[in-house]
Amino acid sequence: MTRMDPSADLGEQRAAAERVADQLAGVDRLGVAFSGGVDSALLLALAVRTLGAERVIAVLGVSPSLAADERAAAHQVAAFIGAPVVEVLTDEGSNPAYRANGPDRCYHCKNELFTRIDDELVVQQRLSAVAYGENADDVIRPDRPGALAATEHGVLRPLAEAGIDKVGVRALARALRLPCADKPAAPCLASRIPHHESVDPIKLGQIERAEAGVRALGFADCRVRHHGDIARLELPSADLAPATADPLRTQLLAAVRAAGFRFVALDLAGIQSGAFTLPLVTVNHG
Repeated sequence: MTRMDPSADLGEQRAAAERVADQLAGVDRLGVAFSGGVDSALLLALAVRTLGAERVIAVLGVSPSLAADERAAAHQVAAFIGAPVVEVLTDEGSNPAYRANGPDRCYHCKNELFTRIDDELVVQQRLSAVAYGENADDVIRPDRPGALAATEHGVLRPLAEAGIDKVGVRALARALRLPCADKPAAPCLASRIPHHESVDPIKLGQIERAEAGVRALGFADCRVRHHGDIARLELPSADLAPATADPLRTQLLAAVRAAGFRFVALDLAGIQSGAFTLPLVTVNHG
């Protein structure tokens, strides 16, 4: 079981952890929708602290939109926390609405995951509740349609209900010494495909191989956006200059081309969260 770092400033962190514990009061056995990212990892760790490892499972949805290294990393984080992992094979790719890749794509993905959990795990694992790692910042973002699926399935959102934003999530994760505390956000591979361009396993595989190649060159945070023959590479601003100087420039070009792209463009705007979705939903909600 993870314990608070005694060297950390524990005032607000401890209070935040207690608010999450209050949200889980009365839950007999909890399934946590788990990706290995910092939000779901923090929720999993706090659930284990509150309920005990024997009353919590991490539920990892597996499909072509989950990169292999993200899958492996999720298992490592869960092992550090001390929670068992149950994998659920999801089939969102068979849903035409998901493949159509509208701004509501995440709704169809989350709905598939929560439906599989309801159908396959609730009885099998004797779950009395399911929760996921939505935080207080996610609540106010318009590009989070997966939240609707969570509401429809009665999924708990303890971090958001406790008022913990992303800064608070990372502070708590550091206090608990979680190995993913400073891990960059890693949205699913489908988020790299422009809306209204179809999602398919071939494109997802290209993106996965290209990003793995970029990370192998030392770029821990990256996005490879899929524009047909063109890969648009997003890197943190501090990495832009090194990426344009040889030998890294030549190595990046070779790594991304090896994934099946003909051209490689470096986006001067850097990493952009919600790059495809936010412009559409902001117009629709403006």
